Amino acid sequence: MESARSAPPLSPKPIMDLATAFQRSRPLLTAFELGLFTALNSEARTSEEAAAALDTEPRATDRLMNALVALGLLEKHEGRFSNTPLTGTFLVKGRPEYMGGLSHTNHLWDTWSRMTAVVRTGHPVDLAEINDRGDDWLRPFIAAMHFRARQTAGEVVGMLDLDGVSRVLDVGGGSGAYAMMFARARRGISAVVFDLPNVLPLTKMYIAQEGLAAEVGTVAGDYLTAPLGTGFDLVFMSAVIHSNAADDNRLLVGKAGEALRPGGQIVVQDFLMNEERDGPLPAALFALNMLVGTPEGDTYTESEVRSWMTEAGCGSITRKDTTFGTNLVIGRI
Repeated sequence: MESARSAPPLSPKPIMDLATAFQRSRPLLTAFELGLFTALNSEARTSEEAAAALDTEPRATDRLMNALVALGLLEKHEGRFSNTPLTGTFLVKGRPEYMGGLSHTNHLWDTWSRMTAVVRTGHPVDLAEINDRGDDWLRPFIAAMHFRARQTAGEVVGMLDLDGVSRVLDVGGGSGAYAMMFARARRGISAVVFDLPNVLPLTKMYIAQEGLAAEVGTVAGDYLTAPLGTGFDLVFMSAVIHSNAADDNRLLVGKAGEALRPGGQIVVQDFLMNEERDGPLPAALFALNMLVGTPEGDTYTESEVRSWMTEAGCGSITRKDTTFGTNLVIGRI
């Protein structure tokens, strides 16, 4: 009774903070979509000058820019606005660390805003197949995946046993960021990125930029219907299984096993759910992302991934956790 009397009163603030969180992200996404940070570049401008450069309405532009100052994303001195070191580094087009993939986040805004209808009906937002979504969707998506993978590939590849590995297959490898990291990990390792035909021109662009065309090749195909090839020492699948139904993943992991030499490895990286499917939070939120954006995609538990690997002939299966929230399940044939 004493502890009950001394407990602080409940406050609605956590609920309000969560409910209004979009009010912080939307100004950033709008400014990015308009090209505001790129227009400022290294030059301070008034809001009127920025509006003229962007062909936007002056008063509305001024209010947006002042909100960005309050958010810590712009600086303002004597009526002139400029990028902060953070936005100048990551949000100016043409800079080496430019986060062009934020356009994909804008696309996610559209799908997530229709979540209520998706939960009511069980049907995802009506999106075309990836091959039919067009360059305006595909380029930002691959750019977003590339930016993220560049931050994580070194740690992930460093967690793997590459002793005896010379040929790597990166299934659904997108930009090739992981395949390139495998090729850099040790002299003598070559990698192949297996992805859809409309993705591979972008893959080849990223590979050429890194000067790794001799070490990293590409093969076009749908990983659920086309053969993956044979003679690989390691088949890597990062951020792939969450796009598929469980039965499709069982098929895909089985095909990965068939693509391996004896003693080879299947490595799956993704957000794993706990066995009760109520956490951790990144995996639970990603399950919603798959709910609104794919017909049958989901996040899966460790036991589900282990079952697919066991059926594929893996005799040894281990799990490793990254420092950035994803998990690796490694099966050896």
